[in-house]
Amino acid sequence: MSTIPLESMPLSSSSTSPQLQPRTQPLTQPPPRHQQRKRSQVARACDWCRVHRIKCDSDHPCSNCKTRGGQCSNSRPIRATLPQAYRDLERLRQRVQELELELQKYRTSDKPVHWVQTLQSLISSTSADHDPGNSDPDLARGAGRRAGRVWEGIHISTARSPQKTWYGPSSLFYFIGQINTFLTSALEQTHSASRMLPNSASKLLDGPNSEEDQPGRLVAPAGDATHAGEYLTPTQEEYFLSLFWQSYHTSCPILDELGFKEHYQSLWATSDKERKPSALVDIVIALCMQYGMAQLPCARGGVSAASRDNVNNNDATIAGRWHYRRCQTLLAAELESPTISTLQCHILCSIYLCCGSFQNMADNACGLAVRTAYMLGLHLEPPQGMPRPERELRKRLWWTLYVLETKISMKLGRPFLLHDSSTTCSLPADDREIAMLSGSSFAPIEGNVTWLTWSLHNTKLLLAARTAYTNVYDRAPDAFNACNPQPITELLDEWLKGVPEALKTKRQDNGVPFSTDKSALEIEQFTPVWLQRQRLLLELMYHNLCTNLYRPSITFALARPPNSLADSTAMKCAAHAMALTRMMHQVLLSTSILAGWHEAFQWQWNATMTLVGFALAYPQGASTGAVRSAIDDSIAVFEQFGNSFAVAASAVMIMSDLSGKVDLVIEQSHRKQGAAQNVTALDKMQLVAPGYKESGNEWLLTGDFTAAQAINGPLSFDYQTTAEITGVLGQSIDIFSDAYNDFDWLGMNSNFPDRGL
Repeated sequence: MSTIPLESMPLSSSSTSPQLQPRTQPLTQPPPRHQQRKRSQVARACDWCRVHRIKCDSDHPCSNCKTRGGQCSNSRPIRATLPQAYRDLERLRQRVQELELELQKYRTSDKPVHWVQTLQSLISSTSADHDPGNSDPDLARGAGRRAGRVWEGIHISTARSPQKTWYGPSSLFYFIGQINTFLTSALEQTHSASRMLPNSASKLLDGPNSEEDQPGRLVAPAGDATHAGEYLTPTQEEYFLSLFWQSYHTSCPILDELGFKEHYQSLWATSDKERKPSALVDIVIALCMQYGMAQLPCARGGVSAASRDNVNNNDATIAGRWHYRRCQTLLAAELESPTISTLQCHILCSIYLCCGSFQNMADNACGLAVRTAYMLGLHLEPPQGMPRPERELRKRLWWTLYVLETKISMKLGRPFLLHDSSTTCSLPADDREIAMLSGSSFAPIEGNVTWLTWSLHNTKLLLAARTAYTNVYDRAPDAFNACNPQPITELLDEWLKGVPEALKTKRQDNGVPFSTDKSALEIEQFTPVWLQRQRLLLELMYHNLCTNLYRPSITFALARPPNSLADSTAMKCAAHAMALTRMMHQVLLSTSILAGWHEAFQWQWNATMTLVGFALAYPQGASTGAVRSAIDDSIAVFEQFGNSFAVAASAVMIMSDLSGKVDLVIEQSHRKQGAAQNVTALDKMQLVAPGYKESGNEWLLTGDFTAAQAINGPLSFDYQTTAEITGVLGQSIDIFSDAYNDFDWLGMNSNFPDRGL
């Protein structure tokens, strides 16, 4: 069989397979039915296609915009990416909402003094809006907060500070500024906020005033600072030191009693007339002199008007000033190498200054204590190799300082110095073993409660209050009335569940401790004074903190829109202030537990000014009568404290003046309300007598009017009607209705002739 060469075979489209064709000969295939055009590359899509995330072409307008009716804008370059655009839109949307809320607040209130948008916030928001490189979301949110309303403080000069210093929105000074602004507007009289601040005994801390001394000047004692001045004899020092262990030691457990007494005895080893210098001993003596002088019979006799010009020599608030000055001189040599004793001195110095109403100096001393504590590493957990008494003392030092700094910062409205992020120190123990190892010999209390238990629960109270405080003042000021204050209540109620019964003062008639049920205290006669004081201080601190946390809800606006949430919160604030006043009134006037306790006076002053603000803001409130009665009780408390120090006597005069202004505002409010009711009654009278018509200045009754006298009789005015018309006319032309009391309304009967129909 012969073989036919492949090259000579004829090719057929039906029988020839591509696999049989040689590789060297190209094949011609038919073109595809739908040949796809290659998409042209587009350097930048148009805005519409980018937003909808679809492919775009290089035409203008593009095919998508032609077919779908979009606005093609690919000729304009896009400055930001899509995520940046979304962030900008969200930021602008929030900004619009803030501005709308601000405009609404401005329209519905009489220029509230709470909130002011500062120029710096406007500059920050403007620069953030126009900065094309500002794409950081955290930075954008920060710019939004700065652009919105911010909590503003007040620059004011206190009695101790001739220069104006800044106090934050949570401070009583800021609230007093609000009261002053409201009174100026409501009474149309010029008022000064400084006149609402008690006048302290002295603006100096190192000696009596003289004409040459300038206010606020601190002159060092002449000569050797460690020996000059008026100091105590050994017997006098022993008397005041004995007061410390029953008073401040139980509420500020930062000293080892046994170790301190051994240290004090060592100072007399070389002489029986003069002890060696010791900063710690000096500040303890100064603090006890400040407290003890208020309890002496001569001090409790009262600060007479004749002696007020020279109260600097004997007022309790500046007692022990020489020892304080010597303590400061000795501490100057320990700044570079501080010890535990140095920290103890700074803490006690801050307490001494705070009780003396030296607000800024107390804040500075607390700041020194904070830096010293960090230098000593007290914010860290003590090493396990250290003896337990020393470890627990370091813990008590740190947390006592934490409580002190928290109280001062919230009281003055200034930023906190201590922060939890850098703290690893655990809370101190309060068991019986450590109570016995602490150097003090207090008898144990029932329920595994010791004299150290109070300090532990006081620390937990300040921790809960600080959390609530941060929640309030970290948001915009106008958001407080819109938010639910329930978290504040929940935090404090959760703390209250852990307080043992042994630290609660019982109530009469089955009253509940730590409540606002108006129940009287049950003072236990045979309970140690230090334990009774611990119980009272814990509950008073609780009411004081609640008053401060709820106080931002009290707004001073002449035309305030109804807000049940803010009103109920303001009533809570007033209830806690009244509860504190009732406790102080009963304890001060019937016992000596809190006699001369300067911090208790400051709590009462804070509560009383809050009650004044509430009465002015809610003159028609259901609780205003009880609030007004509580203000009178507080004046009695100030009179009792006035027997101890001059600042309380000054508070009596201030509250006597403010209570009169409160009565005036309440009276004006009731007068306006009565006028509105009378006008409403006249409107109703017109509705009852639809047949009347008005002709000129006369009312012609054309129908039966059974509510009035007979039509044919004379139009007479009895005394009740005269009083109502007087009130209506007095309010209609915006003057007091007393100006019409001399007008003979009863004699007007003859001016109305009998008219018949």
